[in-house]
Amino acid sequence: MSDGEPDDRTEGGTRVGVVGAGVTGLALTHYLREQGADPVTFEATDRPGGVVQSKVVDGHVLEQGPQRVRLSGPLADLVADLGLVDAAVAADADLPLYVYADGRLRQVPLSLQTFLTTDLLSWRGKLRLLKEPLTDAGDPRETAAELFTRKFGREAYENVIGPLFGGIFGSDPARMPAAYALENLIRLESREGSLLKPAVQRLLGGESSPTVAFEDGNERLAEALYEANSERIRLERPVETVRDAGEGFELQADGESVAVDEVVVTAPADAAADVLERIEPDAARLRELTYNPLAMVYLRATHGREGLGYRVRYGEPLRTLGVSWNGPAFGHGERPGADGTRTGVHTCFLGGMPDREVLEQSDDDLARIAREEFEAVMGTSAAVIHVARPEWGFPAYDESWTALDGLSTPGGVHLATNYTARMGVPARVREAKRLADRLADGE
Repeated sequence: MSDGEPDDRTEGGTRVGVVGAGVTGLALTHYLREQGADPVTFEATDRPGGVVQSKVVDGHVLEQGPQRVRLSGPLADLVADLGLVDAAVAADADLPLYVYADGRLRQVPLSLQTFLTTDLLSWRGKLRLLKEPLTDAGDPRETAAELFTRKFGREAYENVIGPLFGGIFGSDPARMPAAYALENLIRLESREGSLLKPAVQRLLGGESSPTVAFEDGNERLAEALYEANSERIRLERPVETVRDAGEGFELQADGESVAVDEVVVTAPADAAADVLERIEPDAARLRELTYNPLAMVYLRATHGREGLGYRVRYGEPLRTLGVSWNGPAFGHGERPGADGTRTGVHTCFLGGMPDREVLEQSDDDLARIAREEFEAVMGTSAAVIHVARPEWGFPAYDESWTALDGLSTPGGVHLATNYTARMGVPARVREAKRLADRLADGE
């Protein structure tokens, strides 16, 4: 330890060095402590949370990371453990989601009733979708677009699956190899015998975990994790490298050398390459991974339509990728009007893989594009609140992911990230818990 800094090491516990205090690193630190391990976590920036960032502008809560989260599995337990249940505002369970296609919003079939009534699919398209169990199993050598089209039909892919799946990543499914983008889906199909079967079971069951956003912003979750484990987390302490120390490892962090038994890197791909390259030269390949950059334009608007927002179908004459209706969906805004309307923040997304060029435009131009397109789609006026250009981007899961083929880390060094596993807060928390269980058991 450096002079003047207390030694917070716990006697007897596995000493785990965690690189990065995003949601994965924070949750891992929390779970390791619960399991009796001895974590020490380093974060290069002055704030925890990684991509989970919230900002208040003119009294409006603006999410610069995940707009909402599904309160499922370990995440639900973690929220309860942190005393955040009352701060998690749930959207109505039956709120619709839309795709903008052929000049208007059309409802995504998220229930049996909306499957029967939606005009996103013709009857021919619906019947073709139902033939999915008769198709051959998904092939990792296909692209996501090829797999979805072959199994569900072109109409279902272009009008529903493509906009929803591509929108999650700000990516183009035609450039996303199934081996990387759909690994879990292919595994699910192998277990269930089809992809349609579990989807139908969910529709008929009518039960799913609530979709929530936190009061004062989703960063509340990261802040609570940090506050509960702050003595184990060192902000503004970038790790420069990891060294093999024979029995264990040494983390070199801001002039300090810290001995640990295990190392977990949760940092972005380029930062992970910097940290691991000395101990594993092949880690340099992580710098090849592509992230999809985005811009977010926040609008204040009033309208009477209920829902979570909309995605834009590929090929439509819009540059907006989609819009999240966070304010109306979670009550982050004024009270409903007497006429049934609600005013609140709407987050417009631009850029991503389909339209990187738009990000070369000025903030004023991005604001104008988002506002004009929103007004055309929604038929109501909107005021610009803020424009954000996050430093992070969504993992593209594109051809660059071949850089991961054959990549391994030395025993005792682990990658727990959104580019080697699923992205999204619930998935990150789930992976952190699984890894904490393994490390605490000495696996």
